[in-house]
Amino acid sequence: MSTDDEVTGAAPARRRVVLTGISSRSWEHPADRGALAALRELRGFDDVLKALSGLWNERALRLEYLGSAIRVDHRQYPRVYRLFAEAAATLDIAELPELYVQYDRSINGMCIGMSKPFLVVNSGALELLDDEELRCLLGHELGHLLSGHALYRTMAMVLHDWATRLAWLPVGSLALRAISAGLREWWRKAELSSDRAGLLAVQDPHVALRLGMKLAGGGDLSEVDVTAFLEQAAEYERAGDLRDSMIKVGMVLDRTHPLPVARAAALRSWVDSGEYQRILAGEYLRRDDPRASSVREDVKAAADSYRETFARSQDPLVSLLRRLGDGAGEWVGSGAGRVRDWMAGGRRPRANGGESSRADNPWSAEADDDQPGDPT
Repeated sequence: MSTDDEVTGAAPARRRVVLTGISSRSWEHPADRGALAALRELRGFDDVLKALSGLWNERALRLEYLGSAIRVDHRQYPRVYRLFAEAAATLDIAELPELYVQYDRSINGMCIGMSKPFLVVNSGALELLDDEELRCLLGHELGHLLSGHALYRTMAMVLHDWATRLAWLPVGSLALRAISAGLREWWRKAELSSDRAGLLAVQDPHVALRLGMKLAGGGDLSEVDVTAFLEQAAEYERAGDLRDSMIKVGMVLDRTHPLPVARAAALRSWVDSGEYQRILAGEYLRRDDPRASSVREDVKAAADSYRETFARSQDPLVSLLRRLGDGAGEWVGSGAGRVRDWMAGGRRPRANGGESSRADNPWSAEADDDQPGDPT
């Protein structure tokens, strides 16, 4: 298996495995993958949107950045171009999309467009991130591109607009709120998927963690402790009482992105699961795999993911629901299981008492407004 410095001719301090032919399904969060599978079933809808977008909206967006930002290549921002090419090589992307740098002092990036997507990063990311952190951010945006998030988010928003037209019905308003909440929940999971792509592009969990810390507190980490930040993430998950739980629910519902500490915790959990190391070892889905993805299996995996999250959560409200046993806790906790069983044709799940092995924890060596694309 080759390394990306061999592909690009660069000589980075460390060598990264090129994930030849990797499919984005290998790193996508189960809930993200389930939503994408459902949207992809709307055959023809994506082609229509691509055609309409290419005729006007996407052209206008590209011209806007062509006229007001700096297009990255070997002459303009060569450092960024090198890191961009290396991140793309690691994820086995043969053709680089266009990349622009716009003036904005915050750390952010976007994947824009459906017919021919392109990437935009803020000048603040160039100023506040070191090479490895910037590589991780660029890998995050490339992850959005490979998953087609910009296209399918647009599809979802069109469906949302259609539902809006029915809001005048007696149950229309409630249905619309449910759809809106579902779309935001999916997008938060899409961000977790692309965080994994960013990690795979840089292949250093500590770098991905530092990027999360800078998203939370800015570019200077000289007085920030890694262990304390992870403890803060754990405290956010479990601390407080039911009042805090309800506040956290309200904080997240209207957001398209998870909170930075929650993103760091989710990425650490993915690394701890062993999936990250298995991908680096070559155990991943390939783009040319002749086996078509199963919508049923993807939806089942999404339901199982929510059920497992419910079972592991230390949030006071979730803990209370679990303790209610045969009451609300059992109903909520088994809801995802009912969906899974229904998707399986009514079969009861098999008992599984085994435990998955945990990989060594590489984290322990060191102690939003919606936009017409994808903000980091």
